[in-house]
Amino acid sequence: MTTAQQSTVRDVGSAEFEQAVIAESRRRPVIVDFWAAWCGPCRQLGPLLERAVASYKGALLLAKVDVDHNPQLAARYGVQGIPAVKAFRDGKVVAEFTGAQPEPQVRRWLQQLAPSPAEGLAEHAAALELAGQKAEAEQIYRQALGADPGDTTSLRGLARLLLARDPQAAQALLAEIPPSAASYQLARPLLDLVPLYSGAQAAPRGKASAPAELDERWRQAGAQARQGAWEQAFEQLLGIVLRDRGYREDGARKALLALFALLGDQHPAVLLYRKRLANALF
Repeated sequence: MTTAQQSTVRDVGSAEFEQAVIAESRRRPVIVDFWAAWCGPCRQLGPLLERAVASYKGALLLAKVDVDHNPQLAARYGVQGIPAVKAFRDGKVVAEFTGAQPEPQVRRWLQQLAPSPAEGLAEHAAALELAGQKAEAEQIYRQALGADPGDTTSLRGLARLLLARDPQAAQALLAEIPPSAASYQLARPLLDLVPLYSGAQAAPRGKASAPAELDERWRQAGAQARQGAWEQAFEQLLGIVLRDRGYREDGARKALLALFALLGDQHPAVLLYRKRLANALF
């Protein structure tokens, strides 16, 4: 086995299966080869599969499960004949085949599972964004969209980065995500934030009858959200909810929920203000 193959192939048993396969498949596709040392077709397919996976330079991982030593895993995934090859994405089996296959057929099968160049760039950009390297992430998202203008992960990621700086540009990007796309529901909270961030840049445009206090709270909440002053923004929005649920067609509540989604359930400010919002509503 070459060095490249060693970095993309590993033996996996029951003890490490959850981490090495299920958890890892949320980051990249994991190919699981159920095999046994006494199986001739397994010995034929194994090296071929290792070479093919290694050619993707880390975009795929091959996990080899010896069914003699891990019969419970074989039973769990309904393995009745070997070699049995199953592809995992997001913790689930998404494709499979049984028996030794010619190399061209194996490579065609893997080709359907490997991330496209745009998807690979989007994953890299998301990692940079998570690390706080937003300028670099924006550049990579734009490269991904240059490779595939319809890549929904990149559309959403770039919109997320542009939201505070240019909410209208973010809205235009989000509008390109079709309702059928997996990213559509994830994009909805960002769309709900466009009015809030837009209100921070222009004169507030509430109902003519809306009290000036609510307009000012809305403007301040938008400005504070743009600066990352989350608790202050949440306080302003919660104040609007307590005063007038109908303001901007329930816009303050929608903005709070969208910001909660943007920051994640474990963010300290989200934990505090989600509870306070629930108490205010119920």
